[in-house]
Amino acid sequence: MSNQPLNKKLHFELIREDSGARLGAVHTAFGRVDTPAFMPVGTAASVKGMMPEAVLQTGAQIILSNTYHLMLRPGADRVARLGGVRKMMNWKKPLLTDSGGFQVMSLGPLRKMDENGVTFKSHLDGSRHLLTPEISTEIQHKLDATITMAFDECTPFPATKSQAAESMALSMRWAARSRQAFVDRTGYGQFGIVQGSIYPDLRLQSIEQLHEIGFEGYAIGGLAVGEGQELMFETLSATTPHMQADKPRYLMGVGKPSDIVGAVMRGVDMFDCVLPTRSGRTGQAFTRFGAVNIKNARHADDTRPLDEACACPACTNYSRGYLHHLFKAEEIQGLSLLTWHNLTYYQELMSSIRHSIGKGVFNHFVSNFKEQQAQGDIEPL
Repeated sequence: MSNQPLNKKLHFELIREDSGARLGAVHTAFGRVDTPAFMPVGTAASVKGMMPEAVLQTGAQIILSNTYHLMLRPGADRVARLGGVRKMMNWKKPLLTDSGGFQVMSLGPLRKMDENGVTFKSHLDGSRHLLTPEISTEIQHKLDATITMAFDECTPFPATKSQAAESMALSMRWAARSRQAFVDRTGYGQFGIVQGSIYPDLRLQSIEQLHEIGFEGYAIGGLAVGEGQELMFETLSATTPHMQADKPRYLMGVGKPSDIVGAVMRGVDMFDCVLPTRSGRTGQAFTRFGAVNIKNARHADDTRPLDEACACPACTNYSRGYLHHLFKAEEIQGLSLLTWHNLTYYQELMSSIRHSIGKGVFNHFVSNFKEQQAQGDIEPL
């Protein structure tokens, strides 16, 4: 398991497999990312409610920022003048940027798509912008993304097979253009994105075309968009066996802890989701024994920590009762502490997953995880 300086592009090291799960490492210009890995989301070059130093303390080795939001504010050229996202926000480890495609597709009537790309109106001021595979790739270069994502169309769900096929084919043409626009640099890389909705044969066609183009890693897009966990897992089971074993596999926008564990069982290496930070701001904490809504009255006089086994400041220094008070009093500190806890929980989950794969006991880990989660109460928000 070498951690020597790189003399080539970003690359993946597969260390061990156990019951479908993969232990590995992504080697980059800015350090190693142990996998399976969870990437906290810093949409606008900021993980909401957290200082970068605090994000690092949770165990995170890589974060994600958003091309769409940063191109609109403060602008890609300004970010470049400030040294790129990492320097601008004082994050010294690797950075992945999404292509902006998902956000643009979510704009609905505010955008118009054709073969060239997408024209859209800013949600901030109504100004008109154009995103193409070439422009998206150039913007991500200006943001100094360690991992650049190919520009794609996130196929909505539900979609007929013909709609999914047409969408996938467009994304593959855009992937080729994204690759051509990518600037090779030592320790940097670009990921292609597998599309095809819930149709296994379309997913396979997408994988074959992306492999022919050639990327440093491959993402699985178009899931966690309303199809439900069972169908997501079925689609993953039909997809990942056909993906290159010597390249990282990234499931975009996922997800809940059970989603992550189930996807790791199906060979996924990397994840991102706004859930731990967004939930932290709304009073929901993830624990070994399920989710806790700290705003519920049942916690008002509770002297216990959120999770006795958690090493985050919220758990080591404060009670559930105090956290409950902070949310009722609408104190910003409560949002920050719960976000810190959730990100720590996610990183500790990933660390435990990696440890179990390394020891060859991943199935035992999964059984314990399911048993502990089942012991928790369902606390509605």
